[in-house]
Amino acid sequence: MEFLPFKPGLVGGHCIGVDPYYLAHKASSLGYHPQVILSGRHVNDQMSSFVSEKIIKLLVKNNFKVQGAKVLLLGVTFKENCPDIRNSQTFEIYTALKNNDVDVFAFDPFANAKEVLDIHQINLVTSLDTYDAIVLTVAHDFFKSFNYASLKSSPNSVIYDTKGILDQNIVTARL
Repeated sequence: MEFLPFKPGLVGGHCIGVDPYYLAHKASSLGYHPQVILSGRHVNDQMSSFVSEKIIKLLVKNNFKVQGAKVLLLGVTFKENCPDIRNSQTFEIYTALKNNDVDVFAFDPFANAKEVLDIHQINLVTSLDTYDAIVLTVAHDFFKSFNYASLKSSPNSVIYDTKGILDQNIVTARL
């Protein structure tokens, strides 16, 4: 028996977003109702909205104005230590925050900056500043050794770990 170490986080990628629907379609054609598969997919489809809303609530709770708040998204690929950006949920979070007048910045040492710009019209930052909220969206090994305190614009700055890899003592919230 093998143990699969599932962890929380955004679900993305070119297979995970599509394959359950193929399975559900085939199950339905055989007379089975794949309720668990479709329920899981529904939850996954809502994760970017859930995370975006949580970031906004955390900003308000920590006395930041949402409009004009500086938020850094750490990671835009769909999987850790991988350059593939196909179907990454981070772009939906970026857009939702932008739609709430948040100043959103994205950093990812694995992603191809030209590809991100061409496909999503997002300029990845190459040097980091200080932010009102720092959101770890991808568990790149690179992000495990960051000095997160140096990225905070104030002691109230939010650190939101959607992957559950950071020391609990430095995070404001986890997914």
